[in-house]
Amino acid sequence: MTPAEITLVKDSFAKVAPIAEQAAALFYQRLFELDPALRPLFKGGDMVAQGRKLMASLAMVTAALDRPEKILPAVRDMGVRHAAYGVRDEHYATVGAALLWTLEQGLGPDFTAEVRAAWTAAYALLAGEMTATARAASAGKSG
Repeated sequence: MTPAEITLVKDSFAKVAPIAEQAAALFYQRLFELDPALRPLFKGGDMVAQGRKLMASLAMVTAALDRPEKILPAVRDMGVRHAAYGVRDEHYATVGAALLWTLEQGLGPDFTAEVRAAWTAAYALLAGEMTATARAASAGKSG
């Protein structure tokens, strides 16, 4: 990611953070609209707590985007955990779509084409790390 993209992600997340609970609720609502089959992956059912985890993860990642070596180990661990929950590679596209939609709702006119592109780049980086690590872990178990 470029320094400009990192700044756009950080600045836009700072605008969403004050409405974190609402943003998380919008995210999960949209996620389940896009793919209702994902709902059973959330076995605990406490979506408020799940939303807090989501927003905490986004805060951690956005804060350290300019220092990927600080966040990539945690991101890779999340990939392995998510695979154990039943998350498959194709689910990441749905999550990305729900995330971009949520940001658009939360940011309104501040969700410019540049902000969308920056978040798309950030999500592609993180989802790529998560899926690659999950695949490697799965291959290690089966081999």
